[in-house]
Amino acid sequence: MSSTKILPESDVTPNLSHGDGDHERFSHYADANKITESYVTGIPVRALCGKVWTPSRDPKKYPVCPECKEIYEGLPSGDDE
Repeated sequence: MSSTKILPESDVTPNLSHGDGDHERFSHYADANKITESYVTGIPVRALCGKVWTPSRDPKKYPVCPECKEIYEGLPSGDDE
């Protein structure tokens, strides 16, 4: 005879305080076109900090990776002055 258990509802909000490693707790900076392409093709992208991942979650739910932010802020602005 088989039985079925009903599991209690669980919180699916990501735990940002521990568990997944530093790179998993942050949203990362990468080329916007490559991120879009990755959503469609599943091909991983490389963030400015070096993390390689396949984007699949809402980056607004995570703080920005401090390494990516530091690198991004150090990049030239793109102005031709």
